[in-house]
Amino acid sequence: MTAAQIFDLAGKVALVTGASSGLGVRFAEVLAENGAAVALVARRADRLAAVKARIEAAGGRAVAIEADVCDRTAMQRAFDAAEKAFGTVTILVNNAGVAHSDRAVELAEEDWRRVISTNLDAVFFWAQEAARRMLAAGKGGAIVNIASVLGFGVNKGVIAYATAKAGVIQLTKALALELAFKGIRVNAIAPGWIVTEITHDYLSSEQGAAMKRQIPMGRFGEERDLDGPLLLLVSDAGRYMTGATIVADGGQLVGLRV
Repeated sequence: MTAAQIFDLAGKVALVTGASSGLGVRFAEVLAENGAAVALVARRADRLAAVKARIEAAGGRAVAIEADVCDRTAMQRAFDAAEKAFGTVTILVNNAGVAHSDRAVELAEEDWRRVISTNLDAVFFWAQEAARRMLAAGKGGAIVNIASVLGFGVNKGVIAYATAKAGVIQLTKALALELAFKGIRVNAIAPGWIVTEITHDYLSSEQGAAMKRQIPMGRFGEERDLDGPLLLLVSDAGRYMTGATIVADGGQLVGLRV
């Protein structure tokens, strides 16, 4: 079997949350380029429309669905819209997330709840809904949760984010254990610092330069550095993988463990 065949996603239906910016856009475009029909989910309808237009201009298929991942009713509508457009979702990329920069003693309850709700609760409920629909349709599938290296080691000022991402890693294992025999694989990707439109300014600062020096590869990640892990986990190339978290961080965690 050739590489093109093993990574081919023709006939697959993917849903990507947080698909209006950053890594979500990249994930959606990579999935479409490799043959999947893609449901783009996010709150910003105008941004989604632009991503949809780019995918279609490149020969792919996409539908834009406005939804807040923390809204369970909107979640149901999003899956319904994806099914109406392309059929049962067989690939879910749980990408939507929010960050914060508050020290623990200063973190407001509403900010804690916002981060946990978006970065952990929503990951579970969207995975749960995807799995229910795959099972009802008699289909297997792949769920990929986007975690973070901060789920393994923490920095100051990210207590809610790090806690949520550590939860995503454990959630991924627990879901994988329960769904494996039903033909649904659940894995995660834990990126390090990746340069996107959202992180560009911060990573270009003096603080960013100091952080770069802690990365063994000597650079921040690029969006394309996650293409391989994503395609591995959603395609037949990773057909015997479940419950795994792939770390893509330029060796940052290795350096911290020395």
